[in-house]
Amino acid sequence: MKKVIVCMMAYLIVAFSFTGVSADEAGTINNEVKVETYISNIYRQIDFGNGDHLAYEAFNKAYHGYLNLKTAGKICTDKEILSVCDFSLPSTANRLWIIDLKQKKVLYNTYVAHGQGSGDDFATSFSNRENSHQSSLGFYITGETYQGEHGTSLRLAGQDQGFNDNAFDRGIVVHGAAYVCDNFVCSNSRLGRSWGCPAVPAALSLPIINTIKDGTCLFIYYPDTKYFSTTYWVNKKVAYLPENDMYASLLQPEIKKPKTRVIQYITNGKVDSVKTIPIGRM
Repeated sequence: MKKVIVCMMAYLIVAFSFTGVSADEAGTINNEVKVETYISNIYRQIDFGNGDHLAYEAFNKAYHGYLNLKTAGKICTDKEILSVCDFSLPSTANRLWIIDLKQKKVLYNTYVAHGQGSGDDFATSFSNRENSHQSSLGFYITGETYQGEHGTSLRLAGQDQGFNDNAFDRGIVVHGAAYVCDNFVCSNSRLGRSWGCPAVPAALSLPIINTIKDGTCLFIYYPDTKYFSTTYWVNKKVAYLPENDMYASLLQPEIKKPKTRVIQYITNGKVDSVKTIPIGRM
């Protein structure tokens, strides 16, 4: 009998520990699940064509930040373009994806270079410092174009404090480069490297720059624990989903109808009037 009582008490303790979730916590968890469902549905709709598929983990982080940047008014509302550089891949891979979110279609999937100081074939080190010649992780907003050493180039404004917010002052831009091509890969078993800029193939630089310029989001991804434990744009809870999407209502709170009671007022044996009131109010 004592063993039975002890077992029942242990069961009750465990049961109560699992039910001790507040309404606010439950609502937060519910919204997080809805956001994940939303992002997953967007990913499944994307037409990658004949190109490589962007890893879901990289897309998830990129799109989460994109939604928060859009809510903050940092992204141009006329363009629904998301660019992702996946620097967990080798330089010999087509690791740049430029996605038209409105059409759910990949526009470009091609090479992108990392900085000389970040590594050889793989980028493994990142910095926000001047003259480090390293790539910087995080979210960028594209700016205006200018004519530079590599022809038409695109300015970038880093949005992650301590990780890439020195990008503009460092001259980190999108530009074309002759060392970003198949011939260089065949000769060197890796892509050429920049001084920290996400350099793209020279033949594609102008159409890519014209597609992503003027206020679109660029995300340089790498599974760095320090970055993802502190980045504001990924860790911030998503509060808004695009209105024109079929999943736009996911974050809208459920409106619960109050319980009511019908009261009949009878005079001389006949129903004189009927009133519906919420339960608890008389």
